[in-house]
Amino acid sequence: MIENHWQLQDAKNRFSNLVEKAQQSGPQIVTKHGKEAVVVISMDEYKKLTTPETNLIDFFQNSPLLNTELDLSRSKETPRDVEL
Repeated sequence: MIENHWQLQDAKNRFSNLVEKAQQSGPQIVTKHGKEAVVVISMDEYKKLTTPETNLIDFFQNSPLLNTELDLSRSKETPRDVEL
């Protein structure tokens, strides 16, 4: 067994060890029928992967378009006729 690879049956039998290893040593790969099936990661690693680096307000405040003048006015003309 490669150090961070677990066969499914072994992972089921030693789940506490699998979780502890994921928390201490990083991602653990579980194989099913000899093929990599899933990865077990710590909650800290999961949060790093799913938490945006910046919030939406910071994103827009740091946008290169921040000081761009945009014309947001709408035309007051009536729409064109369309045959259906």
